[in-house]
Amino acid sequence: MPTPLRIVSYNVRYFGHAVRGLASTRAGKRGIATALAQLDPVPDLICLQEVETSSIRSNLGRPRVKADQTQLESFMESLELAYQARGMELPFEALYFRAHTYKLGDVSLYTTGLAVLVNLETLRVDMHNAEAPTGITHYHVARWKDRKQSRICAHLQLADGEGRPLHLFNTHLSLPTPFAREYWSVKEKMGHGVNQLHEAKRLAEFVRERSKGEPFVVCGDFNSPPGSPVYKLLREEAGFVGVQEQLGQIHPGTPRAFPTAGFMRLRMHLDHLFCSRDVRWLDLEGTHPFGQGPFAGLSDHMPLIGRFRIEHPVPAELGPETQHR
Repeated sequence: MPTPLRIVSYNVRYFGHAVRGLASTRAGKRGIATALAQLDPVPDLICLQEVETSSIRSNLGRPRVKADQTQLESFMESLELAYQARGMELPFEALYFRAHTYKLGDVSLYTTGLAVLVNLETLRVDMHNAEAPTGITHYHVARWKDRKQSRICAHLQLADGEGRPLHLFNTHLSLPTPFAREYWSVKEKMGHGVNQLHEAKRLAEFVRERSKGEPFVVCGDFNSPPGSPVYKLLREEAGFVGVQEQLGQIHPGTPRAFPTAGFMRLRMHLDHLFCSRDVRWLDLEGTHPFGQGPFAGLSDHMPLIGRFRIEHPVPAELGPETQHR
């Protein structure tokens, strides 16, 4: 039977939640690193949203920042120290997927991107698109294209210890645009945006194109609750399996019952795990509603944490001597 794999998907808000996301802080990185390092069993995949490269915002909380050090590199130092405190070596390789840079002249005000940490003790990375992440942004107003946050999808082609293939997709969809007429015609906004639906379609097409019928997992911040048009498109039209829905954690009819994000007093379920039908989920142990559990207060989102097995057969051409261990 395939060994279970554990995944974490987490919008970390640039490691600056304590200062409302205005700047990355060392305390923010330490807190998240410590909480991740306490997870047992150790995750095989950690997918992060809202991670910077290097900018004025990412360095404000780091007065003695090393030259050319990125936010992800700084966070990995914190994570390594957190694992060392447990008497363990850091098992992850970190990949960064750049989305957008906001500049004033030659100065980077702030940047956006995604990151994926792969446990090299349990998984092999065969391919990734970190050098050229796939864009999925929909620009409702063409002349504002350069001012809008770019939305991307990170893709990794992986293999487990027995050589079973797995495609991982990490993404972060836009907020609904207020410049569309439809925005003002519905009470609920999140997950109803015309731009969000376009991005969801592009995401689904990209997943289908790259996975080529092999097992896949899609995770991230979709800015869309269960039961919204975006969620329905991915579940019904694209045929993705909704992991939390399948395991009874959420229901499309009660989209606010298990919030994963909070803004002031507002609570929303915006983060999701999806997969193909040849991925079997065992549990969502470690996933807590907003404001509960060891990750409470570390970001404006809560991590989704779950275990799954790949039920795809081992490729016939992989004999025992060529399988990755």
